Amino acid sequence: MAFVQVSAEDKIGRITFSNPARRNALSAKLLEELAAGLAQLQASHVPVVILAAAPGAKVWSAGLDLEEIEKSQHDPLSYGSPLETTLRAIESYSGPVIAMVRGGVWGGACDLALTCDMIVGDATAAFAITPVKVGIPYNASGILHFINHLGLNRAKEMFFTAEPVEAQRALEFGILNHLVPAEELEGFALGLASKIAAHSPLSVAVIKEQFRILSGAHPISPDTFERVEGLRRTVFESHDYAEGLRAFLEKRRPAFRGD
Repeated sequence: MAFVQVSAEDKIGRITFSNPARRNALSAKLLEELAAGLAQLQASHVPVVILAAAPGAKVWSAGLDLEEIEKSQHDPLSYGSPLETTLRAIESYSGPVIAMVRGGVWGGACDLALTCDMIVGDATAAFAITPVKVGIPYNASGILHFINHLGLNRAKEMFFTAEPVEAQRALEFGILNHLVPAEELEGFALGLASKIAAHSPLSVAVIKEQFRILSGAHPISPDTFERVEGLRRTVFESHDYAEGLRAFLEKRRPAFRGD
């Protein structure tokens, strides 16, 4: 694999982002390899997985690869998109997936981290959900992830401001399960994974699936769903969506018009 490294030892799987030149941007290829890595570990009945960036990385992941989005002209958050497919792979993995975070977690990578079952990080960890910076209409399932994890008002603050939530505040928000000194982070994550791996894998798997089902038990009517999708299409067809992507790629401030 070119963009992630996969290994397993002592019942603990490791998937490590390994594309520092692109700040581990969530390209289709990286996401495809991440999902394949999870499938590989699942086939080997590995009961717990740690998802991390390579040692020394200053960014855990810069989020969705906006160059790919700009070229594709498709909804980057549709049900069959690489990001959504990978999020479902994390949710359906039979054991917990632990995000071990050093550095910034931006945009869609913030959703990826929150989809993991636990997050541990050091003082360099920071989390920002940034679709409003480039005019992308986020999807309903992603917004629900944030509401479930943070509560309504904190989720709104993160989406509306697009400002980073630094490590200490991320701990207070409940984004981080544990804030650990940098030199202890690796050992702490391995210790947490070892505790989980020592328990009944079937019991853990069934409890994880119950969490998944119950946390998503928010039924909406077909009419409401269609309205949500209609609102998102309005943005995809707007000047601001095209302008936001162009401005990001041209490294300038976007000139949003609100249409």
